[in-house]
Amino acid sequence: MNTIFYVEYDAAHHSPFVFDIPEGHDCWLLVVTQTPAQFWVNGKLEEYPPHCAVLYPPYQKIYYRACSEQYMNDWIRFASDELYVTDTSLPLGEPFPLDDHEYCHKLFQLLVAEHSFQKDYRESSIDYLLRTLFNKLLESCGQENIGPHHYPLMKLRTAIHNDPSHSWTVTKMAETMNISSGYLQLIYKKAFGLSCMDDVIHSRIRLAKENLRHHPYTVAEIADRCGYRNVEHFCRQFKQITGVSPKQFKQQL
Repeated sequence: MNTIFYVEYDAAHHSPFVFDIPEGHDCWLLVVTQTPAQFWVNGKLEEYPPHCAVLYPPYQKIYYRACSEQYMNDWIRFASDELYVTDTSLPLGEPFPLDDHEYCHKLFQLLVAEHSFQKDYRESSIDYLLRTLFNKLLESCGQENIGPHHYPLMKLRTAIHNDPSHSWTVTKMAETMNISSGYLQLIYKKAFGLSCMDDVIHSRIRLAKENLRHHPYTVAEIADRCGYRNVEHFCRQFKQITGVSPKQFKQQL
């Protein structure tokens, strides 16, 4: 069971901001920064970039402070007897960078909403949200150094998967990140294991398969809905990836 004492997102504090609890809380504290901050780690103050998470167990010294004019974070103070919290492999009292800070930020927003209303499934919903949040923290904890283009790349890939029919081009994608087309292709493949245009194509074929399964559209209509202006080109790419033509795929269902 989890008990939230307080949870907040987009908490803003003006400099000089210092949070100093020498003996720690009698419960857990999770902090996710949105701005740079200094944390007391291993007996000294160290500066960390924005989008870091730090988990404090009960009775561990807590000290962090702003290192700019404004400090912002998401945070939750809670008690728990769940093993995914009490036996976590996450580092305790030591910040680590988040792989997908926007995802975690949305989870904090949902936790605030669930905590604010006494609804029938409140306790269960809070548990699922906290479990998901801890899963995202564990995923982040195993990441290597997160480079300056990591978050824009994550945002770009999410946009591609959400709207594959958009008229994506390498040039346009590179412009959104203010980098060259060649550099985008290099870092995208290094981050996700395939090129950005291959990701677009796979996302379009995935959408096409969904339409073939559940909608009575013609192959030409599906091609258009998936961002193809040439139905022959669509059929060629579909067969290249799936091994069958769109019509054969439909017949096999």
